[in-house]
Amino acid sequence: MKHDAGDAAPIASAPAAPEGAAGLFGDRMPLAEQFAAILADTGVSHGLIGPREVPRLWERHLLNCAVIADAFPREARLIDVGSGAGLPGVVLAIVRPDLEVHLVEPMLRRTQWLEGVVADLGLASVTAHRGRAEEFVGVLAAPYVTARAVARLDKLARWCVPLLEPQGVLVAMKGRSAATELEEDRKGLQRLGLTDAVVTEHTSALLEEPVLTVDLRFAPKPARTKAARREGARSSKHARSVRKARS
Repeated sequence: MKHDAGDAAPIASAPAAPEGAAGLFGDRMPLAEQFAAILADTGVSHGLIGPREVPRLWERHLLNCAVIADAFPREARLIDVGSGAGLPGVVLAIVRPDLEVHLVEPMLRRTQWLEGVVADLGLASVTAHRGRAEEFVGVLAAPYVTARAVARLDKLARWCVPLLEPQGVLVAMKGRSAATELEEDRKGLQRLGLTDAVVTEHTSALLEEPVLTVDLRFAPKPARTKAARREGARSSKHARSVRKARS
């Protein structure tokens, strides 16, 4: 699907990139500008972003997502849950062509749009998948899962944890409430096996304030085998018998 032909006339043209944006995107800057133009055009007409978002596309969306690229090591594989307009997944793939990115989006119309974007930008390392996160349990997994403005932290974690490999990291993009959400939801997150929780600031001189991510490592407890459970049951029974005999 080409975004420069066959679609409705552009609702608005993309604003010019701020001076210094090339410092983040490097030689991939033309792709970033092309993506900005797509967002301002069919991104709006397809309902992926609102018309009022167009004037602040760079600051609020493109740069906002680009700065979290430092959360992922080289050649990392990651899943973007609830990708929507490809934020942050598509932006990360533009900034970091070494990343393998899987976009998970439940809505057909949005998934088709994402597939068109990936084709238009020539992002060979990106794959769009249609479905809810829970539908990909046992089908899709990665060392990193990320999401932007999808849901509150505790709910988001329940969707994302099944897609994380052991010792993988959930990188959740959050606003100013990041620390508060983490503190309020900490016990529930720990029950899911998420540990080493930290709030990380990702800064750039191009942004008025840093972008915050809540980074949580998935460290599931080893599953007990049937033999271990039987042995545990026998030990408990024996301990009860001893206590009863002594009483």
